[in-house]
Amino acid sequence: MTREIYRYSPSRRTLLKLSAAGAALATIGRAPFVHAQERSIKIGTYGGYFEESFGKHVFPEFTKASGIKVEGVGEPTGEAWLVQLQTAANAGEAPADVSMMAQVAMLRGIKSGLWQALDPTKMPGAAKVFPEFLNKYDDGRIAGVAAVAWFITLVTNTETYKDAPTSWAALWDKANEGKLGLMALASNSFLLEITAHTHFGGNSDILATNEGVEKVLAKLAELKPNVSLWYRDEGQFQNALQSGEIPMGEYYHDVTGLAIKDGFPVRSTFPKEGGVSDRGSWAVSKASKKLEEAHVFIDYMCQPAQQETLSRKVGTAPIVPREMLSLSAEEFAAVSSDVKPIIPDYKLYTERGDWVAEKWTGMITG
Repeated sequence: MTREIYRYSPSRRTLLKLSAAGAALATIGRAPFVHAQERSIKIGTYGGYFEESFGKHVFPEFTKASGIKVEGVGEPTGEAWLVQLQTAANAGEAPADVSMMAQVAMLRGIKSGLWQALDPTKMPGAAKVFPEFLNKYDDGRIAGVAAVAWFITLVTNTETYKDAPTSWAALWDKANEGKLGLMALASNSFLLEITAHTHFGGNSDILATNEGVEKVLAKLAELKPNVSLWYRDEGQFQNALQSGEIPMGEYYHDVTGLAIKDGFPVRSTFPKEGGVSDRGSWAVSKASKKLEEAHVFIDYMCQPAQQETLSRKVGTAPIVPREMLSLSAEEFAAVSSDVKPIIPDYKLYTERGDWVAEKWTGMITG
C-alpha cells in the first residue's frame, strides 16, 4: 500500500495584541482558552481511510486536550511527499508542519537535513516508544519519532476469492492474470523483499549484492501479466479492491480492517512467509514555524492511550510495549500477527536507491 499528507507565525504586532487581550481576560480565568484558540498546526498523514480516521478519532481529541487546532493534509504516496517537502522547504514553505513519513523517505530526509531536531525534554512520552523506533542524526539528535506501525499484507475481495490465499506465491499464479494491484515503487512496495522471501529463502543474502537484486527482479518480472494496476494512490486501489474490479493485491492490514468494518467484502491475510512490517515516523520540516506545537502533538501521540485508540480505531500496531496497553488479546491480534514478519531492507534503498529505482523501472514498471 501506499502511505500518503501542514504556517506562518503571527506578526509581532499580533502577538502583542494577543498578549494584552490574554492579560485582560486572565482576570476572569479565560486567558488559557483564548491563547489556545490561536494555536494551530498542519499534520500530514496518508490519504484515504487513514486520513479520514485521524480526522475523526485523533485530531479532535488532541485539540480538546491541547487547544491546538489541527489542519489535516493528505499525503501522496511513496517518495512524492518527500520531494514536495524538500522543494517547499528550499523556498521557506512548509506544506505540513509535522508529517508521517515511511522509513525510506524518513532516512532520505535525514541524509538531506530536511528535519528539525526534536527535543526529548519537550516530549517525555517519546521515552515510552521502542528505542529502535527513534530516528536519529549521526550526532544523536532526534529527527523523528515513531507514529504508528503497520503491516503490508495480501488482500483479496471475498466475493471473487471465497478462500483466502495462504502464500505470497499467489501473486505469480497464472489464474490471477490481470487481477492484481501492486504498489508502483520498489521503496514502498517492498516487493523485492516479498519475492526474496517467497522464492529465495529470505532477503538477507540475495539482496546484499547487485547481482542478487537482479535475480530477484527477474523473478518479480514474471508476475507482470497478472498486474492490472501499479498504484501510487492508496485510494485508487482501495476503491478497485472494494468493488472487485481489482480483486487481489498488496495493501495495508490496518486500512483493510477499516474497510471490513464499513462492510466492504475484503480480507487481509498474513501469508505464511509473513506480512511486511513497516512504520511511519513523525518528522518536522525545517521550514515549519510550529516546532513547539509539534512537540506537544508528538508527545500526545506517544501516550499509550493514544496508541490504544489508533489500534482500535485505525487498525495500526502500537509503537510502545504491549505491557503498557490495555488491548485485549483479540484486539492485539487484530492489528498484528504472530507470524514472523518480513523486515524491509531500508539500507538497500538509501545506499543503492538510485540504482534500484533505475532497474525497477526498466524491468518492472517501465
